[in-house]
Amino acid sequence: MTLPLFPLNTVLFPGCMLDLQIFEARYLDMISRCMRQGTGFGVVGILEGAEVGAAAGQFAAIGCEALIRDFQPLANGLLGIRVEGGRRFKVQRAQVLPDQLTLAEVEWLDEPLEQPLLDEHADLAALLSALSVHPLVAALGMQNEPDGQNALANQLAYLLPLALEQKLQLLGMAQVQPRLDLLHELLEQLQGQAGGSQ
Repeated sequence: MTLPLFPLNTVLFPGCMLDLQIFEARYLDMISRCMRQGTGFGVVGILEGAEVGAAAGQFAAIGCEALIRDFQPLANGLLGIRVEGGRRFKVQRAQVLPDQLTLAEVEWLDEPLEQPLLDEHADLAALLSALSVHPLVAALGMQNEPDGQNALANQLAYLLPLALEQKLQLLGMAQVQPRLDLLHELLEQLQGQAGGSQ
């Protein structure tokens, strides 16, 4: 499967919404192609390089499909699009086209079967509920009540202020329980930092 890539300084997760402003010709062309064909593109985290200009020097091998859910011309003349995270993928090979768009051969990763939320997930579910009322999060129109453990892990990994490397680690984990365990650990670290900076 060949997928055009959009390297970003952010990590998209399945089921999560992301608003983007598009202004570079390579990405405007890519978006119009995706909309004509009803296909998505791949969001990958930038490890080295910038979002704008020449193709990113190095990007993560694991990414998430972005499906266009809405678009509108913005007052600043740019194109605004809202995408929803689809399937996770692993980049097998990538090539940079003359217009600096990166095309990749990808392998789709299997998603864990959704498991119902249990009592032990109450703290994480409460945290997601608290995050979802934040105006910036509410504006994305994401589903506030996760369907199960996988959705809970994806939304928390997406919304929490974690480092890019931590988010990529979470995105790459095949099983949901280790992801939830790692989220617990990272939350404890975040709370420790917050406590230490008071």
